[in-house]
Amino acid sequence: MSHQLSIGTLDGGRTPAELDATRFNRHTFWCGQSGSGKTYALGVVLEQLLLHTRLPLLVLDPNADFVRLGDLREPLAGGSGPFGDVRVLRATGSGAGHVRVRFLDQPLESRAAVLGLDPVLDREEYNVLVHLENEVSVTDRADLVGQLRAKDSAPGRNLATRIENLGVLEWDLWAWGGRSAEDVIDERPRATVLDLGGFRFPAEPQVAALSVLDHLWKRREERHPILIVIDEAHNLCSPDPTTPVQRALTERITQIAAEGRKFGLWLLLSTQRPSKVPVNVLSQCDNLVLMKMSSPRDLAELASVFGYVSPGLLDDVLHFTKGQALVAGGFITVPSVVQVGTRLTHEGGADIPVPL
Repeated sequence: MSHQLSIGTLDGGRTPAELDATRFNRHTFWCGQSGSGKTYALGVVLEQLLLHTRLPLLVLDPNADFVRLGDLREPLAGGSGPFGDVRVLRATGSGAGHVRVRFLDQPLESRAAVLGLDPVLDREEYNVLVHLENEVSVTDRADLVGQLRAKDSAPGRNLATRIENLGVLEWDLWAWGGRSAEDVIDERPRATVLDLGGFRFPAEPQVAALSVLDHLWKRREERHPILIVIDEAHNLCSPDPTTPVQRALTERITQIAAEGRKFGLWLLLSTQRPSKVPVNVLSQCDNLVLMKMSSPRDLAELASVFGYVSPGLLDDVLHFTKGQALVAGGFITVPSVVQVGTRLTHEGGADIPVPL
């Protein structure tokens, strides 16, 4: 397999623009304002990774932009087939093709975040949660509250009341005794796309992401490499998280950014503005793709983090047209301006035209 990924042309000419596939073993930051072609261009790179590497992809997709990642627009040259095993798990519906996680499989801290429990302020209910997985067998939504209420203790009944009051059991997210997204990821398909955009309750996409990232972190010592692509990363990794789930998720992504590389947990974070992602996550990224941005303040922030990019190149970003990108870092020989090429697969989130 080729180590070079063709993603377009240099400076709009005919010279191919290529990325070194072996350097995706570093974290990557991808940034561009709305309308810059950011998501389309990211799809080009993911297609090339599927074609030319065996690196599994996990795509956390909030807007269904990558749900057709395995759907070729036309046959590839030479009769090559599609990209292999691309699984798409959707938020709505039920069964194996949907995003589901198991509550009791989550780490204690994540379960407590879902229920808003503090180990000191809510010490009695928290203690019930500590022992929950050893004392409760859950196969459907009625089991958990029923078994907690059957316990001869006020804290157990209080925890059951908390769960009911929060409406957590009404979430579509829970697998109960069924198949989970973690089960799918463990089968190591070429790509797993989690469509997080269709849930009924605001916290469900964040808990889904937290669950799969917790799972990968728990199994990090197995050192199975995977590229974790987080589109619209500001939705999952905020510099100012406000809820317990947001804080737990931001802490997990920050931990993976700081320590995950040596275990084969590699991040690709895509967002519209650098200020929407914690700076201690940005600073861990060795690769940079920067598309059109109109804010000099944002470019100044990027210059302070990515010192290997000259101020002159960053200034050019203000005048980019759609599909142009400044590419820098370990996966390209020198910082370069690239005109991104054409997608091989259908784009899931293309712009809607004005009716005429």
